Parts: sequence; C-alpha cells; structure tokens
Amino acid sequence: MSERVVPGPVQDSGGIREAVCIHTKKIYDSCRDKDCIEDLRVYPTRTSQAILDRALSVRSGRAELLHAYIDVEPATYNRGFYSVDIRYYYRITAEAFVGGGRPAEVCGLAVFDKRVLLFGSEGNAKIFSSRDPALEECCCGRTNLPEAVIEAVDPIVLSLKLSDPCEAPCCPPCGPCPPPTGGCSAENDLTEIPACISACFDCELTFETNCRRLYVTLGQFSMVRLERDSQLLIPMYDYCMPTRECSGNDEDHDDDPCEIFRQIRFPVGEFFPPSTLPGMEEDDNGRC
Repeated sequence: MSERVVPGPVQDSGGIREAVCIHTKKIYDSCRDKDCIEDLRVYPTRTSQAILDRALSVRSGRAELLHAYIDVEPATYNRGFYSVDIRYYYRITAEAFVGGGRPAEVCGLAVFDKRVLLFGSEGNAKIFSSRDPALEECCCGRTNLPEAVIEAVDPIVLSLKLSDPCEAPCCPPCGPCPPPTGGCSAENDLTEIPACISACFDCELTFETNCRRLYVTLGQFSMVRLERDSQLLIPMYDYCMPTRECSGNDEDHDDDPCEIFRQIRFPVGEFFPPSTLPGMEEDDNGRC
C-alpha cells in the first residue's frame, strides 16, 4: 500500500514541485437531463392576451430562461442523499396571426418544476467565516447542506398551440380581468411570482382567466450538481505567472488602428454556415 501523500515537496518526474492544501468546492454528485416539457401553459401579458383572443394561429418563437429557483432538502429515507427542487422561469415570445396583416408579437411567462435526487454526503460541522453577515443574524439556525448548482441553456421551442376560449368575457389590454363565468374552470396553479420575474415583462401578466390559452412544448438541456466546501490536497507544478503583458498604457494609443485591424483573422464563419456536424469541426489544416 502506497504511503499517504502529505503537504510538502514531492519527488515526481512529471514536473510536480509540491503537494498543497486548497479550500474549494468539491462536486459530490451530478447529473444531466434532457427534458421534453409538453403542453406547458404560457401566462401572457394583458396586451398579448388581447391579441391571442383574436388570433387565428400562432407561430413558434423563442424561449429565454430567466431564472432557476433551487431548494435543497435531505432525503428522508436515503441517508447522504438530497432532493433538489428546481423551478424554471421562462419568457416565451411568439407571433400571432390576426387576419391577413403582419403577425403580432405576443409574450408571456411559463414555469416548469422538476426534482432530482443526488448524493451530497453528510456534514454536521457549523461553518463560520469573517465574511458572515451582520451579528444580528448569528442566532439563526445554521445548516450544513450541500450547495446545488444548476447549469442550463435557453430551451428549444418545439411547438405552440392555442386552446379554445371559454365562454366568458376576455380581459382588456393591461386592465382588470372580469371574474370567470361558466364554460370551464380557471387554472389556479400559478398566482404569485418573484418581483424580479415580473419586471422582465412590460405589462402585467394574466393568471386566472377564461380567455384563450397558449401552450408551449419545450426541450430543455440542464446539468445539476451538489457541492460542498472541502480541503483538498492537490499537486502543484508552479505559481500561475501571467504570460501576457498588460495593455492600456499611454503608448498603446499611438498604435495604428489599421495595423491592429489587419491582425484580426477574417471571420469566415460569420458569412458561411458550418459544413460539418457538431463535434466534427476542422482545424486550420483542414483536419477534423
């Protein structure tokens, strides 16, 4: 059995000079997901709702991931595991066709909830730091839960569809909405959203209405991981000495701008679409 490595100089032919202790985030567990979210309701703005009520059809637009709310809780019957609850907030933009004119842009909010179970180990130590908040918060209970990190890209809009309106008067643009009457029940699954999400829209959102509804199907790629503060022993090769000289000196302003421009490579990719599949890009010598 090999001897345990401790901080200090090491004998290694690969250029390792020393074993050093660092404090960093250690990833205990992670997963990746490809969610196909079908028929997710879009809560449009009041202005967009007025357009949807007169629309003949809608055309797929784009989706933007605004925020992801994360909550971590220990798994009850699985020691060392944690449930990670995620709520994604999306801004959905589409084009609605009203009559024979140009399509009108509509915008709204969509929300998707999901849960994953990951291993995050156990930790009972209470961690305090000189960077902690004010003293009045010291009496609050401190937990040692792992930190959940979500990495996600803007989803792909796979389809959009309109549902038939209910038999009720519709909401005027940016005005009060009349109470629902007969026909079908108002959806009540979302009534409050964070203020920062509301600020992403130029008009008040509608939630409970018997007007025409818009549904979207999204394709979402994401990665989830659980991290903990850890002290790790790693090999050190050398100190990170910058190799590039700093710019911004007074003499730099005397450089010929045309000479600087001539040093920039021509952006061929901006003019021609890629001719290879993703992951099969060619290098400067034409090799994949």
